Amino acid sequence: MKATGIVRRIDDLGRVVIPKEIRRTLRIHEGDPLEIFVDHEGDVILKKYSPIGQLADFAQECADSLFENSGHIAMITDRDTIISVAGISKKEYLEKEIGPDVEAAMEERNVVIRHNPKENGLLKHPLEREGEPTFMAYLVTPIISGGDPIGAVILASKQAGTQMGALEQKLAETTASVLGKQMEA
Repeated sequence: MKATGIVRRIDDLGRVVIPKEIRRTLRIHEGDPLEIFVDHEGDVILKKYSPIGQLADFAQECADSLFENSGHIAMITDRDTIISVAGISKKEYLEKEIGPDVEAAMEERNVVIRHNPKENGLLKHPLEREGEPTFMAYLVTPIISGGDPIGAVILASKQAGTQMGALEQKLAETTASVLGKQMEA
C-alpha cells in the first residue's frame, strides 16, 4: 500500500470524501460502485467494483469462442482494464489499462473501427517492441447492461491489410449483447 499523505475525517453520517486527485487518477466517477475490503491487519481497502469482472470465467470463454470463430485476437474489458484475452499473450495484456478508443466506444455507445491506425487507441500504454507490429486493425463494441456501458469487446489483428467488416462487427456485437444480458440475469 502506498501512503498519500492525505487525511480525511468521517462525518456524522459515516461518510468520507475521496480527494479529487485520487478519484481522477483512479478514474472513479460519481455513481461508480466501490467494493470494501478489510485485511487481516484491520486496514480498510476500497477497490473500484467491476461488475463484468464477476463474470471473468464466462468472459474468457466468450473471448476464446470469438477468437476461434473469427480468427482475430479477442479481448474483453471492464470500464478500466482488459479482463480476458484470446489469441495473444494473456500475460502481456491482462489487466492493462484501456485506451481512448475503448473509452470512446463505451461513452458514445458506438462501435469504433480502425484500419492502419497511426496510434494504438486500445491500450493506455501500448506494448510496442522492435520488430513487432502494433495492431493494424481493430474493432471495439461496448457492452451495455441496464442502459450503462460496463465494458467492451475488442477484435484486433496485427496482420497488415486486415479489414474489420460487417461479419466481425456482428460477432463482436453479439458477444457484447450476451455478456450484457448475462449481467442483467
